[in-house]
Amino acid sequence: MSNKFDPFQNPLNIEMIRAIDQLNLSTIKKHHLRILAHCLAILKFISQKNSSFDTEEDLLKEWCNNQSRKFNDQDFSDLLFEQLSLTAKKLNIFSQMIGKEIEDLQIEDLILLVEEN
Repeated sequence: MSNKFDPFQNPLNIEMIRAIDQLNLSTIKKHHLRILAHCLAILKFISQKNSSFDTEEDLLKEWCNNQSRKFNDQDFSDLLFEQLSLTAKKLNIFSQMIGKEIEDLQIEDLILLVEEN
């Protein structure tokens, strides 16, 4: 397995996408769930280089900058960083509420989070 993350390859496999589509959730909640799952996969990838989700802000910023270089778009990097940072905070708070580490969150946990909102 490559240690390079390909942002154009969806980290959600087809089985997970189909399972999400079969859930008894509104279309917007399904979309939110797919986005959360995608962000969680990115955060897990980035955390492989670091021991904690709480101290990875520099790694996250560096990852976002690397993604935006492909498009020569610093505004994209800033927005991506802002959105992933907010998602990481939300997932950290949620994981603490359910007594899990963020890296241990699974799709079932994300479904709970989406259903609560």
